[in-house]
Amino acid sequence: MKKIVMFDAKAYDKKWFDECNGGRYEIHYFESKLNIETVQLAQGADVVCAFVNDDLNKDVISKIEEMGIGIVAMRCAGYSNVDYKSGNGNVKFVRVPAYSPYAVAEFAMGLLLTLNRKIHKAYNRTKEYNFNINGLSGMDLYGKTAGVIGTGKIGKIFISICKGFGMKILAYDLYPDTEADYEYTDLDTLFRESDIISLHCPLTEQTKHIVNEESIGKMKSHAILVNTSRGGLCESQALFNALKEKRIGGAALDVYEEEAEWFFEDHSEKGIRDDTLALLTAMPNVLVTSHQAFLTEEALKNIAEVTLQNIDDYFAGKKLENEIV
Repeated sequence: MKKIVMFDAKAYDKKWFDECNGGRYEIHYFESKLNIETVQLAQGADVVCAFVNDDLNKDVISKIEEMGIGIVAMRCAGYSNVDYKSGNGNVKFVRVPAYSPYAVAEFAMGLLLTLNRKIHKAYNRTKEYNFNINGLSGMDLYGKTAGVIGTGKIGKIFISICKGFGMKILAYDLYPDTEADYEYTDLDTLFRESDIISLHCPLTEQTKHIVNEESIGKMKSHAILVNTSRGGLCESQALFNALKEKRIGGAALDVYEEEAEWFFEDHSEKGIRDDTLALLTAMPNVLVTSHQAFLTEEALKNIAEVTLQNIDDYFAGKKLENEIV
């Protein structure tokens, strides 16, 4: 029986992979993230299964090659943490390109509604029997302009949701959809004219820090930024400065540039050493969640099914439809 070693494994991973596996693979679950110090846990495995905050740098990939492991199965869509070009070509890399675009798009709207209408603040007040509504006002979304950067599956679903609220759409993508029923524009126009800016693009050399000091300077003073894609799309310090100085209205963040050390873990007893993240979470016009936009039962099942199918195809010698190349 082939052996899979899964890093950064959580209880929900074990639940769905055990259910979808059907006994065809021997799966070993490790809570540790994959990095140069933990890669030895994969010794004797046939497959390494990794997640979004594992560190698959050149040295880690070299170790995986030395162990004779032929495939790394990413159970996520993004692979900016994978230096897949650094190996000798002996390892295949596969991913799950679309586990549930609805989950992420719906969560993005949920973040926007919560931050805009101060729902999280109202919840905390009423838990203490404080029914005062002063300071809880927001803005109507109807008639406002949503700027959507990235119009892949998730971006398109988010646009559809925004249309349901009666919002005007401005979109930007390096590869515009020629059949779209919404308006594409340049980034400068999108930043200047949008009341809401939502990021739905991958992290690449072209998109890293697409939200920076210069682009923030073009935004409306009441603009709300939503990021459920990748933390590296936003220059964290520039965003913090703008929020502190009230140059933009707020930010709803499910991802963070330096999240790998902090997200998915409980730090409530010891705190965190990342000053920017600590300050962002403390700001009244910021809502931070821990990279949970994907977390629905449907998405978790799809992740397990597609990951295992990718592995099946590799051992069967079939074409790898989801290979990272």
